[in-house]
Amino acid sequence: MVKTTQMSFIKIYIHLVFSTKNRIPHLNTFDLRIKVWRHIKENASKKEIFLDMVNGYSDHCHCLISLGSGQNIEKIVQLLKGESSYWINKNQLTADKFSWQDEYFAVSVSESKVEAVREYIKNQEKHHQRKSFTEEYQEFLEKNNFK
Repeated sequence: MVKTTQMSFIKIYIHLVFSTKNRIPHLNTFDLRIKVWRHIKENASKKEIFLDMVNGYSDHCHCLISLGSGQNIEKIVQLLKGESSYWINKNQLTADKFSWQDEYFAVSVSESKVEAVREYIKNQEKHHQRKSFTEEYQEFLEKNNFK
């Protein structure tokens, strides 16, 4: 008799967006953003959060996450935002005290759209030369029927 291993297969992609408190552009240099995104990615890995892609601009962050078994969005957001703001402040990376806004935007991403979301997140620097975060946020709300 062959014994089979029981295994769950889960792939639930989430596009997560959160902004700095009061949308203050604390992350105002490219080098600082790279440092923060790298830290968020490393911290996610340590916490066994599958963070596929992270990027953003001076006042917000985009993440593409795949939820694992036993994970929920609220806990993941709390871990990513809480630890990263602590790290930014501990290392005095911004002139003023840094914090993320409490609210966030999260929407599921179908397998067929994952690559498009990766490209969108990857091109944040270029994207925000033409569009503000406020405009982008309004588009997200409308596109995903939150209004």
